[in-house]
Amino acid sequence: QVQLVESGGGMVQAGGSLRLSCAASGRTDSANAMAWFRQAPGKEREFVAGISWIGDRTLYADFVKGRFTISRDYAKNTLNLQMNSLIPEDTAVYYCASSGSTGIIRTPGRYDGWGQGTQVIVSS
Repeated sequence: QVQLVESGGGMVQAGGSLRLSCAASGRTDSANAMAWFRQAPGKEREFVAGISWIGDRTLYADFVKGRFTISRDYAKNTLNLQMNSLIPEDTAVYYCASSGSTGIIRTPGRYDGWGQGTQVIVSS
């Protein structure tokens, strides 16, 4: 089992940037794709971005394309999400997730490792 801890959330004005990080520990030697999800109050958890096991492929939700960048640092066992041009609609709790698959999956139920989440608030 892998343990995930997110950091980097906070409050920012519209148009600003934040960088989220997710530190992985435990069983990090398994081949797994990772992803960021988010959940706003009263809404379902939704896929934001994912990256394959070896980092050769990334996938983004349409609403973040061109604004967010997902990356992995294998030496540090971290997953990152650079978020630029933030808008109020990006306000949510952001979760890091690890799947049992090497490929990217959009479905939350296919992920077996989750962090506790980090709050992002974008003010207008």
